[in-house]
Amino acid sequence: MIVRKNMAELEKMRAAGLLVYKVLDRLKTMVREGISTYELEVEAEKMITEAGARPAFKGYSTPATGTKFPFVLCTSVNDEIVHGMPSQKRILKAGDIVSIDTGVQLNGYYGDSAITVPVGEISEETKRLLEVTRESLELAIEKARPGNRLFDICGTVERHVTANGFTVVREFVGHGIGTKMHEEPQIPNYIDRKNENPRLKEGMVLAIEPMVNAGKPGSRVKPDKWTAVTEDGRNSAHFEHTVAITSNGPWVLTRP
Repeated sequence: MIVRKNMAELEKMRAAGLLVYKVLDRLKTMVREGISTYELEVEAEKMITEAGARPAFKGYSTPATGTKFPFVLCTSVNDEIVHGMPSQKRILKAGDIVSIDTGVQLNGYYGDSAITVPVGEISEETKRLLEVTRESLELAIEKARPGNRLFDICGTVERHVTANGFTVVREFVGHGIGTKMHEEPQIPNYIDRKNENPRLKEGMVLAIEPMVNAGKPGSRVKPDKWTAVTEDGRNSAHFEHTVAITSNGPWVLTRP
């Protein structure tokens, strides 16, 4: 069942979303050659707890993993698509890209967002990968309007990505969000005919998150049961916003 939110609930989600934005905006300034992904983790946890919120990812588990995720952030470097784990041993170097994904629970409601950040100078292809992934998210957000259908969002991402020579990850998808981190509906970044295609209505809140590969769309999960990497070892980018559907159009809750 898709849970629609009233304005009071959306305002609470807005507060959670702005905290996520603030955290990611700070971490973006910290990304540089020589820093470890664990240093980003420490700063994020400090900011979230000082704001009186709870890290949404830390302690999260799924039947597929059978283990609780131990970190506040997912930090996915280069060919890591999603769910990469912060580590003191993972030192960023020039030419890398790092996807930083985090969520918070504040006053009972969740916010969730992700960015991919370059480390120093990156290749032209990788610049284009980031640009196309970010564009696909913005185009998808524009479709988050009452009267449209879910496939309008899914198809918009897929068309923009494939038209630019990249591929969408099929195993990991966006999701509804509210008092739970993951609610219905699932939001693939392609038109999946097996998926439901509900009409979009006011009060729905969607975490839209294109995950885009430079090469083939395939992925595999590392032995840690969390970190997903591209099958061919090429780079992957990830951008995400939490978006409310309103009578005035899409309201991005995770940016000012």
